[in-house]
Amino acid sequence: MKGKFPLESQSMYPHYSLPIHRTPGYLLSVLLVRPRSFHADAWICIERLSPPLRLLGEENIPQSGPVLITFNHYYRHGFRAWWLALAIAAVVPQEIHFGMTNELTYPGKWYAPLGRVLSRWLLNRLAKMYGFTGMPPMPPREKDVKARAEAVRAMLTYAREHQDAILALAPEGEDNTPNGVLAWPAPGAGRFIGLLASAGYPILPVGAYEENGEFCLCFGKMVELKTPTGKSPEERDRMNALQVMQSIARLLPEGLRGEFEW
Repeated sequence: MKGKFPLESQSMYPHYSLPIHRTPGYLLSVLLVRPRSFHADAWICIERLSPPLRLLGEENIPQSGPVLITFNHYYRHGFRAWWLALAIAAVVPQEIHFGMTNELTYPGKWYAPLGRVLSRWLLNRLAKMYGFTGMPPMPPREKDVKARAEAVRAMLTYAREHQDAILALAPEGEDNTPNGVLAWPAPGAGRFIGLLASAGYPILPVGAYEENGEFCLCFGKMVELKTPTGKSPEERDRMNALQVMQSIARLLPEGLRGEFEW
């Protein structure tokens, strides 16, 4: 994928819409925390895309686990991050266990205090409904140190107890840039991914972006982390993060790769 992505000239985007007619049943499931299939719900949303989702690297789509899907946190004004998870979940035939934020912070917004409270209520119920692992928001906050450690342990426990699982997370964890350019994850992300890799989960990178009016999802080949011995924990964390982000960058148009050229 060598062509340069014309960010400045991109003026047309896909049409995204949710199945509003299913809202009553969905809200009831949320209120009752009734288990649902995220794969099925995601497919209902993705099949409404116009034009349809464009898939690249279909031969690399995992049919079963163990595997850890790592994807970029693509962002632009008007694009909602949930479409990233919906697209991946829709095309992978097995249910995916996502690591998802449990709070939206709304930085700089007047309604941030109320928004944080409401989002915690909703996102925690969604995580329980779909069986996901909720994680504190990014960037890391000092008050979330204990909660983040507990979330990491919870996902590692799930990974070890479900050796055929497909896990998924976005290492960046937030909308780092206004135009979707790949950015460095927060410290600790590389170490976390390394722990999952050591638990027997090979890494499968996925690149998500919009191009020529289409929402595109590109599945790459499995990646094996290579971290030299004798490095400090901080160095291993940084090196793991670099390898993962470079593997995602290879699947993105040039204009979205940021500093992760190779």
